[in-house]
Amino acid sequence: MAIPNSGGGYQFTDGNTNEIIMGVQAAPNTATATATLTVAQTTGGILVGNPSTTAATYTMPTATAIDAVFTNAKVNSTFELTVINLGTSTGLITMAVGTGITAVGNLVVAITGSAAGVGGAGKFLFRKTGDAAYTVYRVA
Repeated sequence: MAIPNSGGGYQFTDGNTNEIIMGVQAAPNTATATATLTVAQTTGGILVGNPSTTAATYTMPTATAIDAVFTNAKVNSTFELTVINLGTSTGLITMAVGTGITAVGNLVVAITGSAAGVGGAGKFLFRKTGDAAYTVYRVA
């Protein structure tokens, strides 16, 4: 299937509904051992974690640090983070919230191919709820 190369931009009304919706994804960020994540690691879309055979805790940055990067974000603005766990054996990843972030749902990312059927990835949606305040939802 050829991708059209004319026009440009996002179309809100009638258009060719058979066209592919394209996005942009920078190279995934990475983490290994227990660490406090940077804002870039948290807001980059994909984080590939490889704690090897030891469980790791990845602490999210503070809501204040996120606000310092997204200076124009309004209440209810969102961004997503998918965490892929390449660990083995007991290499679970636990996502811990930073100051000003409230969690909803399970923050443990299972090992790839684990018996739990989670598939070794977790998808999180961050929603700004106020000044220096976010809620992170485990959505998958």
